[in-house]
Amino acid sequence: MLRRQFLPLLMTALALCVSGAVDAKEMSAKEKEQKRAEIRKAADATLKDLYRIQPSAKDAIAKSAGYAVFSNFGMKIFLAGGGQGQGVAVDTKTGARTYMKMAEVQAGLGLGIKKFRLVWVFKNRSDLETFLNSGWEMGAQASLTAQSGDQGGGLAGAVSVKPGVFLYQLTDDGLAAEVTVKGTKYYKNDDLN
Repeated sequence: MLRRQFLPLLMTALALCVSGAVDAKEMSAKEKEQKRAEIRKAADATLKDLYRIQPSAKDAIAKSAGYAVFSNFGMKIFLAGGGQGQGVAVDTKTGARTYMKMAEVQAGLGLGIKKFRLVWVFKNRSDLETFLNSGWEMGAQASLTAQSGDQGGGLAGAVSVKPGVFLYQLTDDGLAAEVTVKGTKYYKNDDLN
């Protein structure tokens, strides 16, 4: 009985979380450029915050094959939740930008709203190209290990997703001690590229 009462609420919350994934309206060239500018501004602010919190990240990103910066908003109500985000991936050698989206699904007991920012760092060109061309899907099997001290060549505070791919998660409190990426898919934003 209780489940029937909360099911419509849960379905509405999930629909609101992922509603941005489907955009029926075609954007004008001016709207596209405005959206790109908003994403670039958010990415620049995220990098500025990261460099203030973790100064060595600036050099690590500059020496990488590329990086991606995302802003995410999500919500969880009782047993399920979801979220969406957007960002930009940058090839550090050419400066080329690829605008991307992210969507996530969560399971487990909880209630709340979360907002965080992610900075991916790709040491190898092949990992950057895979991220750009095939997207990336993070599931429950992803194991993330924290870097500490001077390990990781300037990537202190990041977690290793796989050899050569690192991830910083920023919250309002600074760098997150635990990175949550379960059930997250990253893919190109066809409207902005």
